[in-house]
Amino acid sequence: MKRILGISGSLRKRSFNTALLRAAESRFHPLIEIGDISQIPLYNADIESNAMPEPVLQLKSRLMDAGGLLLVTPEYNSSVPGVLKNAVDWLSRPSLDVSNVFHGKPVAVIGASPGGFGTIMAQSAWLQVFHGMGGRFFSARRLMVSGASRAFDEHGNLTDETLTERLDQFIRAFRDFCAV
Repeated sequence: MKRILGISGSLRKRSFNTALLRAAESRFHPLIEIGDISQIPLYNADIESNAMPEPVLQLKSRLMDAGGLLLVTPEYNSSVPGVLKNAVDWLSRPSLDVSNVFHGKPVAVIGASPGGFGTIMAQSAWLQVFHGMGGRFFSARRLMVSGASRAFDEHGNLTDETLTERLDQFIRAFRDFCAV
C-alpha cells in the first residue's frame, strides 16, 4: 500500500488539527506521512511564471507519489482555511498538472474545532474543490471533532479514547478506499 500524505490546514503551534494529524500518523506510521505547508507563499501567478517555489515542488512531488491525501482542516468563518486552500491552489498549478496531481487521487477530510460543529462546513466546502479537480472524495465516513480542547492534553496528545477509536476506524476505512 502506498502511503497517505496528511496535511494540516493550520499553522498554529498548538493546533488541534495538527494534533489530530499527528495522532493519526503515530497510530498508522508508516502509512501516514505529514506534509508541511508553512513555507508555501501566497499564490501569485507572477511567481509561478518565473519558477515554482521549492516548497510547492517538494509537496507536489510527495502528493503525486502518495496513494491518498488526508486533509485535516480547521473551519474559519464557516468555510475552509485560507492557508490550506492556498496550498491546494499551488499544488494544482500549472493548470495542466491538475490531472497529474489530483485526478482520481483518493482524498479524505477530517477536522477538529473547539466549537460545537466540528468543521462540518469546511469539510463540505472541500467536496466542491476536489470534485472540480477530479479527486476521488472519500465520503463513507466522517470525522468531525467538536470540543477539541477536551480531546487533547496540553501537549497536543490525543487523550479521548472514544475519539481515538473513531480516528482508527476512519483511517482504516480510508486506507481501504485508497487501495481500490
